Amino acid sequence: MDLFNSALGRNISFIRPAYFILSGFIGFPYMKYYYVFLFFVYIVSVLGNTAVMAVIYLDHNLRTPKYVAVFNLAFSDLLGSTALLPKVLDTFLFNHYYISYNDCLAFLFFCFCFISMQALNLVALSYDRLMAIMFPLHYQTKVTNRLMLSLIAFFWLLSVIATLTGAGLLTRLSFCRSVVIDSFFCDHALIYSLACNDNFPSIVIGFFLPVLILWFPFVIILFSYLCIGYTLSKVASVQERLKAFKTCTAHLSVVGIYFIPSIIIFGINLEMHQNARIISLSLTSIIPPMLNPIIYVLQTQEIKNVILLNHYKINMTGKSASDNSE
Repeated sequence: MDLFNSALGRNISFIRPAYFILSGFIGFPYMKYYYVFLFFVYIVSVLGNTAVMAVIYLDHNLRTPKYVAVFNLAFSDLLGSTALLPKVLDTFLFNHYYISYNDCLAFLFFCFCFISMQALNLVALSYDRLMAIMFPLHYQTKVTNRLMLSLIAFFWLLSVIATLTGAGLLTRLSFCRSVVIDSFFCDHALIYSLACNDNFPSIVIGFFLPVLILWFPFVIILFSYLCIGYTLSKVASVQERLKAFKTCTAHLSVVGIYFIPSIIIFGINLEMHQNARIISLSLTSIIPPMLNPIIYVLQTQEIKNVILLNHYKINMTGKSASDNSE
C-alpha cells in the first residue's frame, strides 16, 4: 500500500488516526438477541460449508467442473463468514468498538475480497450450466476441470486486485475530522467519506467495487439464463425442458438469495433509514453463506446420493459389528 503514497511524492504527509470507531449496532434495542442469531448463523455456515467441501473432496465422482466451482463457493463462503462475523461479535458483544487503522483496512480488504469472490463464483457456475444445456454433447470437452480452475483463479486475482486497490487508495487520505464509522464493519464508502483531503480516486474505486461485486455478475448471470431459456424453448418435450431446468434450480436459488436483497437495498438506499440499512446489509452479508450449502445439499441429486450412500454404509457397518458381537 505504500506504493500509492510514494507515487504522490515524498513530501506529502497524511493524518492517519490511531483507530476508528465502529458504531453500527450501538443503541439498537434488543441487540443481544441479534448477536445470538449471528452466532447461530456463523456456526451453521461453518458446519454447512465445511461439510459440502468435505463431501466433494472425498468423493471422486464429484470432482467435476461444476463441483469444483461449488467447492470454491463453499470455501469463499466459509472465509467470508469467518472474516466478518467473529469480528462483528467481538466488536459489539464485548464493546470493543475501537479498531486500529491497520486492522480496519485489513478487515475491509478481507470482507470485500471474499464477498466479491462469492458473486464472481456464481458467474462460473452460470457458465457451467450454460455450456451443459446449450452444448450437452460437447460439454465434457468444452468445460474441463482445468478451465474451471483457471476461471476461478482469474476471479480470485480480480477480487484481490480490486479490493487491494480500494484499501490502498484509502492510505493516501487524511482524517482530521470524525473517526466514527456508522456501520458494523469497515465500510469502504464510509471511510473515504470521512477524509478531509481529495478522495476522488477512492470515489471512483468506490463506484467500481459495487459494479464488480453486484452489477457485473448479475448482468452476466441474467444473460446466461436468457440464453438457457432460449435454448430450452427449442426443446420439443416439456419433460426434457423441466429435466434440464432442474439442474439449474440450486444455482438459481443461490443467485436469488444473494442478488435480490442486495439490489433491493441499493435500489431504495436513499429512502431507507440508516438503522434499517445497517441491519439489512448485515443480513445480506451473512444469510447467503449459511443457506448456500443447505440449498446445494437439498437440491443437488449427486450430493444427496453421496450423503445417503455414506449414511447407508455407516448403518451397515454398525449393523455388521452388532451382529458379530452377538
